[in-house]
Amino acid sequence: MDMFSIKREATLKKQAPLAQRMRAESVEDFVGQEHIMGKGQLLNRMISADRLTSMILYGPPGTGKTTLAHIVANSTKKRFVEISAVTSGVKDIRQVVDEAKETLGQSGKETVVFIDEIHRFNKAQQDALLPHVEKGVLLLIGATTENPYFEVNKALLSRCTVFRLELLNEKALITLANMALEDKVKGLGHIKIKLEEDGLNYLVKSAQGDGRNLLNTLELAALTTMPNESGVVIIDAETIKESSQIRRVRYDKDGEQHYDIISAFIKSIRGSDPQGALHWLASMIEGGEDPKFIARRLIVSAAEDIGMADPIALSVAVSAFDAINIIGMPEGRIPLAEATIYLALAPKSNSAYLGINNALAYVRANGPGQVPEHLKNIKIETQDKDIENLGYKYPHDFPNHYVKQDYLPQGMRQVSYYSPGKIGIEAEIAKNWEKTTKIDSE
Repeated sequence: MDMFSIKREATLKKQAPLAQRMRAESVEDFVGQEHIMGKGQLLNRMISADRLTSMILYGPPGTGKTTLAHIVANSTKKRFVEISAVTSGVKDIRQVVDEAKETLGQSGKETVVFIDEIHRFNKAQQDALLPHVEKGVLLLIGATTENPYFEVNKALLSRCTVFRLELLNEKALITLANMALEDKVKGLGHIKIKLEEDGLNYLVKSAQGDGRNLLNTLELAALTTMPNESGVVIIDAETIKESSQIRRVRYDKDGEQHYDIISAFIKSIRGSDPQGALHWLASMIEGGEDPKFIARRLIVSAAEDIGMADPIALSVAVSAFDAINIIGMPEGRIPLAEATIYLALAPKSNSAYLGINNALAYVRANGPGQVPEHLKNIKIETQDKDIENLGYKYPHDFPNHYVKQDYLPQGMRQVSYYSPGKIGIEAEIAKNWEKTTKIDSE
């Protein structure tokens, strides 16, 4: 590297965002993720002893995945190479492999390759890595925000240890903020700053577990706030609020969180908790989820979880879907909320869900069977009603519009797919059913 390159690198490092400047360089400086990086925990031991294996670091943005990779780079005696899945292809992988083989042959030194956003590699690119990871030519460290069990080649994944990183807790976020305020070289310690308690609380909450978000918001607040008469920059909750602008909800509508939150939403409805259901509904709306997707899930919930206990629930859910198509958002949030509350408070029954599943299971195993003669669609030109009906009894010709007869194939007379619930409207329907069939049998 020439003199100009060194100067350029130094300038870029100095101008880098606070989160990048404050990135930990050693195991001892790393904040958070105690379940894998605490004293005596596996990843801590692996890095400290330089006994690395291929691994996947999986977790939300701003939780330390790239920082851990850089700690490995600073700690290991192995050759370290970093590539991005966004800008690299199979050609780049082959070049890294060729260089790794040459280094291994000349010095016996292994190569650690860090691939950021490894989920963006397609199958061919991941397959190109597999034989070299398997043979030990490369030690792989992959970082991803997506569930690797869905996004990473299973053969490649089986050769890696998966470490899941969690959102940073309040204690870790406060520690990061204090470190940044005190560090005079990499942080904001060269500025006289007083971070008020309400400002710290708002900063931590608005970060939503994202350390990068917290540090960059703190830096913006510090650099855009005029000092008071004593030369002190006062940062309170209002300052943080202005610096972070709109607190965007952490929500990846194309990733795992999409499925986690909709699951929490449906389970809150099923559990008859309108407060929880509204919380997850708001999280999806604020995160930019497709309102039609939410409405479709409400329709499924109405049929599966409320069902016969309150059949009107299905009409309410379908009406919410129609309303979304007619009025769109943001007004569409109101019918979505109305349907959510109605479904959460409605009596619950999964009898229709169980009934059709039971019937499907039987038909798949045994086939549909033969339609009884008296139920077949046979048209006979005759004046003889007995011949025309072939034994079929028309229910409307009998009291209560009901007559007992067989509607199942022969040999299935005792089958019982559906068992009525004892809650809500279904209980009344079941009583009427029992009363009607009992009258005929007497």
